[in-house]
Amino acid sequence: MASARALALCGAAIFAVSMMTAARAEEARPDAADNAGGEADSIVVTAPTAGTKTETPIVQIPQPLTIITADEYLSQGAISISDTVKYAAGVLASPYGRDTRVDGFNVRGIDALQFRDGMRDIFSYYASITSDPYNFSRVEIVRGPASVLFGQGSIGGLVNLVTKTPEFKTGGEFNVVYGSYDRKEAMGDVNVALADNLAIRAVARVRDADTYVDHVPDDRVMFAPSIRWQPTPDTDIVLTGLYQEDDTGSTSQFLPIVGTFLPNPGNPGGRLDPYTFVGKPGWDRYEGRSLQGGGSVVHKFSDNVRLSVKARYIDSDLDYNYHGVNSYLSPLNPYGPDGRTVSMSSSASQARMNVFSTDNNLQFTFNTGPNIEHKLLVGIDYSWNKVGKRSARGAGQLVDLYDIDRDALDEPVATGPYAYESQKQLGVYVQDQIRFYDRVSVVLGARRDRVTTSSGSKDKATTFRAGIIGELGWGFSPFFSYTESFLPIAGSVQGPGGVVISPYRPSTGTQYEVGMKWQPEPNTLVTVTAFKIKEQNRVLYLADNATTQSGVLNTKGIEVEASHTLPGNFELLVNYGYNKLKSEVNSSLDYMPRHTASAWTTKTFGVSEGAQLRLGGGVVYTGKSISTGLMDPYGINPTTIPAGSLYSVVTPSRTTVDALAEITRDNWRFSINATNLLNKKQFASCLARGDCFVAAPRNVMGTIGYRF
Repeated sequence: MASARALALCGAAIFAVSMMTAARAEEARPDAADNAGGEADSIVVTAPTAGTKTETPIVQIPQPLTIITADEYLSQGAISISDTVKYAAGVLASPYGRDTRVDGFNVRGIDALQFRDGMRDIFSYYASITSDPYNFSRVEIVRGPASVLFGQGSIGGLVNLVTKTPEFKTGGEFNVVYGSYDRKEAMGDVNVALADNLAIRAVARVRDADTYVDHVPDDRVMFAPSIRWQPTPDTDIVLTGLYQEDDTGSTSQFLPIVGTFLPNPGNPGGRLDPYTFVGKPGWDRYEGRSLQGGGSVVHKFSDNVRLSVKARYIDSDLDYNYHGVNSYLSPLNPYGPDGRTVSMSSSASQARMNVFSTDNNLQFTFNTGPNIEHKLLVGIDYSWNKVGKRSARGAGQLVDLYDIDRDALDEPVATGPYAYESQKQLGVYVQDQIRFYDRVSVVLGARRDRVTTSSGSKDKATTFRAGIIGELGWGFSPFFSYTESFLPIAGSVQGPGGVVISPYRPSTGTQYEVGMKWQPEPNTLVTVTAFKIKEQNRVLYLADNATTQSGVLNTKGIEVEASHTLPGNFELLVNYGYNKLKSEVNSSLDYMPRHTASAWTTKTFGVSEGAQLRLGGGVVYTGKSISTGLMDPYGINPTTIPAGSLYSVVTPSRTTVDALAEITRDNWRFSINATNLLNKKQFASCLARGDCFVAAPRNVMGTIGYRF
């Protein structure tokens, strides 16, 4: 590890010398230098939280970042956080289809963690409800490890949601929506400037909707107030709140492979509708409530010293009842002799989650020479989370999956005390952004983490980061980076039958990346990058509820991301990602597609009497995926299937088309969004463990909005 770090830092130093040499050569050509400087000065997009936690133009950050504004993802028809990232390079949105319980996305082939305003806000599956995309001004995607700034984080990258906060102007909007599956909702976003230095804002949504799965609603009430006060020109105080209540279920029904994706030999012609509901109406549900309160203080002591303090508290309650087909005992033969009867399991659970997070840093700006500028960031962050769960399981039933007697399905009740687990994390980090000759940017960072859990485990880690990017001229900026990651894992290594052996060791990872950013003019940015990731201590899931932690995952890939705006309000986004994952069998990651691609474009036309028409369209392509597993993981048919026999399931590639038509006139807006316009029935993924997940069908929404 030490040699790898040394190699990365030496490479960065050599690259810096070559870039500074090029910069000095350019200084002898004032025309070239002036043009390059003018283009850099015209860049208005900065990354205040995602890439560096400082306000830095994207073309000066040696790492690929994607910033998606709310106007952008709402125009694309996003109804969940997962939808907001589906037009980003290297990102696979909703790998298991739309899931009303949780948001899911993979960055560079690896599950990505979700952050809100730079602090992690989800610490356990099925203990909280999903976030509302209408409550955010933008979504930021960091591709690659980001532990140096964000602490425990996923190795492929992270998704950061930026909350809407007050501005010192009065305005807002109201919208009413009607759409597929009897979707009815009203939304509002109102900002009021009470004074030159005081403003309030309120964002709200009320929704009553069904989904494409019968008996699964998608109802929501969300209200997010906030206040902003600047007592002095150098002090900015923001307080935010959130109340959200969801009444939904699970659009993921965990249907068996056989009878949906594969034919059912015992019941020829017996194909199940992939949107089949297998539960009990009114009992199966996913209902939750989330309360959040947070605040931030930013104070400038001078032009060279800046303090940032942030904190947030989350209180979440959740009830989750479900019935599911137990196809995992015999994935290729889950039915009885009649070809219809399956084993059904049921569960009722209740969860309580409390999270406190804070992130505090000081930024110092200074020079160490006439052409050497520094942004030094020194910070400390702390998080504490406590998750309590109690549950009850049904005894198991044999059910005719093709004609379910729903009245006969059992209803277990979660009772008894909650089982609590808690985790505390403390991190100290330092980062120096060095700008040479206004041409070359070097980022160096280090972090020390300490994590303790209620089970008694204590983990410590030090992670590093080094990167460099330089402007060669003509808009070209090559970059190189080395980053590390650290992620504690809850739970324990288990032997056969689920016997606990020892706590999991933290997952760690390293990444090398080289790329090029090209910005020939302010409205065009192309990023091309290649990377190699190595993850260690990955958990492997074995037969008979056993697990081990000898997993190593190697990922190689390339990404291309391009955005371009032409005169006449024509916008174009084009993205491509390639990931090649190599890991042990049953690492649960082999099913990730190697190829993803997308394109989105909009064009605005002027029509009569001051009205404008905007048309948009997009295509999202996801390549085929392969899942490999044991044919008989639990030894149900030991005499007919050799021990250790493997089989693979190939989920075909899929393509979806989205469309937008919008007319604006004066303060009014009328729009129609359609996702999966061609209404293709496609599977998002089918896993060798025994179940399939269907991609969302066509969804059409009409919106009437008024802005003031």
